[in-house]
Amino acid sequence: MKLITKELEQRFEELGTQENSDDPIVVTKFFNPTGAGTWFVIDYDPKTKIAFGYVSIFGDHNDELGDFSVEELEEYKGQFGLGIERDKFWEEKPLSEAKKELYKN
Repeated sequence: MKLITKELEQRFEELGTQENSDDPIVVTKFFNPTGAGTWFVIDYDPKTKIAFGYVSIFGDHNDELGDFSVEELEEYKGQFGLGIERDKFWEEKPLSEAKKELYKN
């Protein structure tokens, strides 16, 4: 699956960097449909294909903000040959709200 579309690239450009925001907007969400892993994408550089966002692999104290390669996520193949997917129904929201969804259990 193509994780970053032209429309998403345009939206990231419109928002600009959010590095100084206290509660940045999560533009899109990636997830592993057959295992652990959620990526809330806040910024994206189309030249390097590096994103910045909140990464939760196990939903615990190791979750953190950081950079990650979108190319590597697109190349990943998990169980049954399924790769990382983009949540097509994701609606932009502040990171604080996105985290509430992640930790609702």
